[in-house]
Amino acid sequence: MSQGARTLRIRPISYLIIPARLASTRLPRKLLLRETGKSVLQHTYEAASRATRPTGICVAADHEEIARDVQSFGGQVQMTDPAAASGTDRIAEVAARLENVDIVVNVQGDEPEITGESIDQVVGLLEDHPSVPMATLGTPITAVEQLNDPACVKVVFDQQGKALYFSRSPIPHPRDDINSWLAANPPVFFQHLGIYAYRRDFLLKIAQLPQSVLEQVEKLEQLRILNAGHTILVGVTNEPTLGIDTIADYQAFVSRIRHG
Repeated sequence: MSQGARTLRIRPISYLIIPARLASTRLPRKLLLRETGKSVLQHTYEAASRATRPTGICVAADHEEIARDVQSFGGQVQMTDPAAASGTDRIAEVAARLENVDIVVNVQGDEPEITGESIDQVVGLLEDHPSVPMATLGTPITAVEQLNDPACVKVVFDQQGKALYFSRSPIPHPRDDINSWLAANPPVFFQHLGIYAYRRDFLLKIAQLPQSVLEQVEKLEQLRILNAGHTILVGVTNEPTLGIDTIADYQAFVSRIRHG
């Protein structure tokens, strides 16, 4: 190579997997709800397909009903063990079959308003930080109701963007004058969004880690990673996605779809 010539960096190959489970605790069979004419899962699949960095996308299904729904709208689907303990275990099962993939993206099936830009952003975090094994996103919280809602998972991170902790409780917990902290610029509170990017080899390893006590208490899988001493890089986005956990969430989504 001549003096001054540039070294070209080969972009890692990324692939997007949507773990999809038929049963759900708070809203049974929510991925197959279809008041809009499309299932929640189809909305999520189509939204995720707008990302430009992943080279492919599929649903990791636990049940034939899920698989049939995906096939009905022309999506790609792979069956996984119905007894898989978590969505992470489900996508790891599919990732083990993808030998040529470097980065695996996990988008939850109940995120029908996920943006392609958010997916590309989380992939870009791993592309730009080769030593980091895992990345996710957070978005500012400005409403006290959201901050206090256990269904809204919060994240705090250091100056390098490395996650310090995830919790269903308000973190950091304001000792006083909560409204001024909610209005602070730069923001103080961040909601964790349900999207992850992993190095494939790392994903296969963490699927074998035992649950930590923190994970068991908070019911948050990402705490298994922090407890084991690994790094999760957090990117900030101002485009929050709205997951569907309750019937009220779903009705609000239907209303947004119908009214544009």
